Amino acid sequence: MAALYINAATLITICIFIISPVLILLISATRLSKTKPKSKNGSPLNLPPGSLGWPVLGETLEYLGTNYKGLPGKFVTDRIRNYKSRVFKTSLLGERMVVLWGPAGNKFLFGNENKKVAVWWPTSVRNLLGTCLATTGGAEGLRMRRRLAHFLSPDAFSKLYLRTVDLASRQHLDFHWRGKDELKVFPTIKLYLFEVACQLFMSVDDSSLTKKLFSHFNIFLSGILSIPLDFPGTKYYRGKRAADAIRKELRIILEHRKKALERKTTSPPQDLLSHLLQTPDDNGEFMSEKVIVNNVLLLLWAGHDTSACTITLLMKALAEHPEVYEMVLREQNEIASSKKSGECLQWEDIQRMRYSWNVVCETLRMWPPVIGAYREALENISYEGYDIPKGWKFYWNMQSIHEDPSLFPDETKFDPSRFDGSGPVPYSFVAFGGGPRMCVGKEFARLEILIFLHNLVRRFKWELVLPEEKICADPFMTPEKGLPIRLHPHAHRTVRSRIFFSRPAAGRGRAIIIALTTPARETDSIVVKRSGYTAFCLPRKHSLAPATRRNPALDNDPPLKKC
Repeated sequence: MAALYINAATLITICIFIISPVLILLISATRLSKTKPKSKNGSPLNLPPGSLGWPVLGETLEYLGTNYKGLPGKFVTDRIRNYKSRVFKTSLLGERMVVLWGPAGNKFLFGNENKKVAVWWPTSVRNLLGTCLATTGGAEGLRMRRRLAHFLSPDAFSKLYLRTVDLASRQHLDFHWRGKDELKVFPTIKLYLFEVACQLFMSVDDSSLTKKLFSHFNIFLSGILSIPLDFPGTKYYRGKRAADAIRKELRIILEHRKKALERKTTSPPQDLLSHLLQTPDDNGEFMSEKVIVNNVLLLLWAGHDTSACTITLLMKALAEHPEVYEMVLREQNEIASSKKSGECLQWEDIQRMRYSWNVVCETLRMWPPVIGAYREALENISYEGYDIPKGWKFYWNMQSIHEDPSLFPDETKFDPSRFDGSGPVPYSFVAFGGGPRMCVGKEFARLEILIFLHNLVRRFKWELVLPEEKICADPFMTPEKGLPIRLHPHAHRTVRSRIFFSRPAAGRGRAIIIALTTPARETDSIVVKRSGYTAFCLPRKHSLAPATRRNPALDNDPPLKKC
């Protein structure tokens, strides 16, 4: 009974400690919600119309509910209609917020960056990302941006990475898609793009390490926009520990790179990690190791997650609109026909993919991966006759603007021609943000997506397994089931090869010998090298090249496995 009494008493104590702060917070928030902000002369401010909702929670639950239903713009458009105003107030994620809707609102926010407004993110985002480009504004943010923008510029990408990404996409499609009847697009694409990001940003191609990091990233992302309650069982708790695990691995990679640079054992072409370690900012100062790790984490995330969402939804759109698919295929075949067999894409080829990029932009219009962003008022602001107090937050929602019929007629129709010529009205298409904080990786994403699209449509057509699959925003726009598809390879693109196991006379272990029935491509040797075996790509005139030859010594070997 004593033990029971102690346990009960302990339980009561715990409840008091947990409930009391919540009650105090609720009471304080209720009083605060009834207190109207005032101007410097004491007169009440003319706040925008709207509701602050429940104490503490505000209208967060309704906001998250529309996101889960795949209608993130509905929260905004419903209030614009109800209040008959393009400016309204609300309360989200524990913060008082104002929505400035439409191109004029976007222009105001983009044009006043670091003047009247500054970057702001919810607590969970700031804590999990740490000090990095996404969370840093002002002069320090600009210096950080210049350093990263140099690495992600089209010039750097075309000289150092375009060929690598082209070869990687061919390899991925030939050895992870070919031969399959069905697959889930989103998880497959996401892992592929993460591996590419690890290769480009850190020169890491160890599959066991990339899969370990990828697993941590999935947990990290589940907590990026969550209630910041740091105790076991919550998304935030798991996300924070996953972020710690990622940083631990990145610090190990960074230490190895520092030693390699000191010994001068790295090659001159730099990846992001070497670039950040060796490049000072405008003031001649180097980035701290902590901030380098945070920025590498940020770009590993941004370099694969949003692009994976875009490619997945692009494939959904092409499956639903076969006439658009055929036009994309025609454009990509024209580009391929102007090149030698096996020749990699060049920067000039990307520039010719005008229709394909219009299709990508229309996909981003209908399903922007990032549904919105935030800013903070640095001073009291007057906008369209309303007063917005210093410290209040701004929320701008992309999908609600992209669905405005006055800006995009017949807004539910998938129509790439919207982006012909000069394109949409300025400040109406904001999938990449705008102003000084426009997505620094826009060109990187463009190249990555178009290169993959080029190699994809020339190999496959596909159909949706679940045509009515729901699109959710949690926190990014993705199909609920990962977009399962049925693949239909183009017959004229089929590549056949023969794989032989051989025991060299010297008894030095197994080797793979590949005899191709079509002209050998560079991707074939890359795949073999990554298989873990000693690799020999057979010349076509070699005596073993004919596929009919059989080596009696192989009769007792185990069944062949595709490398």
